[in-house]
Amino acid sequence: MELILQVLTEPTYQVLGEEPIVTFAVLVVVILVIPILFERLRLPGLIGLVFSGVVLGPSGWNFFHTESPIISLFSNIGLLYLMFVAGLEVEIKHFRRRKKRSLGFGILTLSFPLVMGTLIGQIFNLGWNAAILMGSLLASYTLLAYPIISRLGVVKNEAVTVAMGATVFTNLSAVLILAVCIATTDTGLFSLDQLLPLLMWLSVYTMIILVGFDWAGKEFFRRCGDNEGNKFLFVLLTVFLAGVGAQFIGVETIVGAFLAGLAVNETVGEGPVREKVVFIGSVLFIPIFLVSFGLMIDLPALMTSISTLQLTLLMIVGLISSKFIAALFTKLLYRYNWGEMLTMWSLSIPQMGTTLAATVVGYRSGLLPEAVLNSVVVLMVVTSLLGLWMTNHTAVALVSTAVPEVPTTSLSEEKTEAKHSPLTIVVPVYNPQTQQYLLEMAALLANQAKGKIIPLAIATAAAQMDAPELEASLRRSEWLLAKATAQSRLLGVEAEPLLRIDDAFALGISRAAREQQASLIIMGWGKRHGLRARLFGNVIDNVLWASHCPVAVTRLMDSPKKIQRILVPLENLTASSLQPVQFAQMLAEANQAQVTVLHVCMNEARGSQKIATKRTHLAELMSQLAVPHPPEIQIIAHQNAAQAILQAARLYDLVVLPFIRNRTNPGGLAISDVTTQLAGQLTCSIVMLGEPQHTQSKMSILEISHPTAAI
Repeated sequence: MELILQVLTEPTYQVLGEEPIVTFAVLVVVILVIPILFERLRLPGLIGLVFSGVVLGPSGWNFFHTESPIISLFSNIGLLYLMFVAGLEVEIKHFRRRKKRSLGFGILTLSFPLVMGTLIGQIFNLGWNAAILMGSLLASYTLLAYPIISRLGVVKNEAVTVAMGATVFTNLSAVLILAVCIATTDTGLFSLDQLLPLLMWLSVYTMIILVGFDWAGKEFFRRCGDNEGNKFLFVLLTVFLAGVGAQFIGVETIVGAFLAGLAVNETVGEGPVREKVVFIGSVLFIPIFLVSFGLMIDLPALMTSISTLQLTLLMIVGLISSKFIAALFTKLLYRYNWGEMLTMWSLSIPQMGTTLAATVVGYRSGLLPEAVLNSVVVLMVVTSLLGLWMTNHTAVALVSTAVPEVPTTSLSEEKTEAKHSPLTIVVPVYNPQTQQYLLEMAALLANQAKGKIIPLAIATAAAQMDAPELEASLRRSEWLLAKATAQSRLLGVEAEPLLRIDDAFALGISRAAREQQASLIIMGWGKRHGLRARLFGNVIDNVLWASHCPVAVTRLMDSPKKIQRILVPLENLTASSLQPVQFAQMLAEANQAQVTVLHVCMNEARGSQKIATKRTHLAELMSQLAVPHPPEIQIIAHQNAAQAILQAARLYDLVVLPFIRNRTNPGGLAISDVTTQLAGQLTCSIVMLGEPQHTQSKMSILEISHPTAAI
């Protein structure tokens, strides 16, 4: 019977294990399904990918093997991509903003874990190279909690800025330590004869990548124009050229990938090209690398080996304690308060991208034993969950102690500036069935501020200016503008229709808005689903990336003139987050409506003193609006912010939400926010107000209407 079963199953196993198409299909299913399941369990999706590798690997069903050609190829690319994205996501701007203090915290949070990890390695009889490499694994950290601090509005806090900026130093140092340790593996000692030439070549190579690639990237992007495809390919080319250069001088390719990410960091910027680069890695290459990492884990040894369990425990305790000591020294050195110190500590705990990649490289080179590989898996899970949980609790204290921003200009100066800055609203028209409500919304705001609206139609350019397709597009655009002009005349607002020929809708809208010195862009709801929308972004995404002014994305269920009750959920109790309140207040005054500002407390008990403090703090912020009818304030204690807002929204005609773009972490998996959850569940009208990515507008929308309302 056993022989029959073996004959029947062996051909099937060979097909499944050796056929690349089958292997790739199974990987796609795993990448698609597993992260969704783990995120519903409130666990990071990339932990699920590693776990699926354990289940499908030699420790589980033995379905995949690490020597599989397709897994090996995509895993190696994913490893490079992981380190490249880690370099691309480093917050260089935060490092420059607080350079000295970021460097100080970076040195402390690198040194203490490095020494601690080296001592642990020596305790377990590892060589000096392996021990120092293990110490460097603990030195770096990943900003997994960025969405949390962004949601709470504490990114501009100095301690948070310093912790974010320090990643430039810690991650770069950890990568360079890895390069030296791997390159000197043969001797096992850091002999000067071998070390000095290596450091010299590594220094020259680093400067060539950081300076040369940065210059080449800026020149190429300048000459390339708006061709995002060529920009995307150039970025990919830098990754692999840097990897080849690293191999040429005898260091690991991931060193070059990380340096390439740092080199093109500012060149790529926060735009569609970065989004596409990160998207390709996050949906394919990096997940396959995470699955292959799980294949290497020996689950029985992790669960049964006493020495492995001891090593794991020491690494976790050593990491947490050494990061705490570094944060404590930083507190004493720069006189931060305890809330800031604990937030810096929590931000520096998670170990993910750099740690994971360095561990794999060290294990493949034979420098790190299997016990370290298995221990890093547990370390990665524990520190990620612990760091996120701690940040969610410690960063709240920074919100409650935040000082409201005070206007720096006098009233007379604001009035003078407002006279020269009339409200100009650009309304892209494309769908004749929905443009009526968009124009009504723009007319209400423009009439309130004595401004004007610019109905804008984009005719997509063709290769020849006399092409029939362009002629048809121009005729349709002229018809849309004529209809918009007639509608604007009935609404009693000044309209200046504008027809533009451009390569793409999004860039045409952004360029026209900049040329017309627009104060606001009002757009209709667009489709945000489908592979093409995810890969290339829809028009709204690209306008938000490129626009110089706020963008109001609307889904209007009825005429804006009928709006009487407006709800503005406010997560961040800081003056910099009040733009949605300003927009709602301006619309309410045009419609004689009432605005309610809602804040949901998720971590405090009902009726606690902290809720009363937040109410007072929020009232102080609202008082700075200086409007005739200030908004009402409502504070609710609830464990689920989205559900609380949904319940409250049943009594309102319109909900104004901030359009907060999900930030992709170096692991490549986005973390959703409350705005994303609400967008698909609210049944009333919605306005999602998006801020410009790169620049801050000189004046807010409300300042133009009410010069006394500057914040």
